[in-house]
Amino acid sequence: MVMRKMDKELESGALPGKELLAAMGRYNDEMRAAGVLLDCEWLTRSSKGARVNLNQGKMTVTDGPFAEVKEMIAGFVLMEVGSMEEAIAWAKRCPALTEGAEIEIRQVTEASDFPADLAEELRSHASKRIAADAKVLVSERELARA
Repeated sequence: MVMRKMDKELESGALPGKELLAAMGRYNDEMRAAGVLLDCEWLTRSSKGARVNLNQGKMTVTDGPFAEVKEMIAGFVLMEVGSMEEAIAWAKRCPALTEGAEIEIRQVTEASDFPADLAEELRSHASKRIAADAKVLVSERELARA
């Protein structure tokens, strides 16, 4: 997952201009054509959001805006690539990586990252991908027992 960090301009509610939107469209089309794009979204400013926190059994909800602009995510691209190097190469080409902007790249957890004895529980996971992967792991485990 490639995450574009928030900046003061985006947090103020400024929307991307026509040129950036067109460049992002071309970038997304290139990723689709390469078969790596799974999903991508822009996120609204924090003043339209909320944070839910559980601390020592007490649930609190804090309405935005939030002060730590550079710690927030402005948008993301979810891609399936063969290596971190390939993800970095795609991130470097992202038109939303403007002067002073920061992009963070993180690998999405896979079912195979969990111990094999949790595969059954992962089958009902909210992530369709993890659930499908877990189903395969359960089937492989059952075949190994036979």
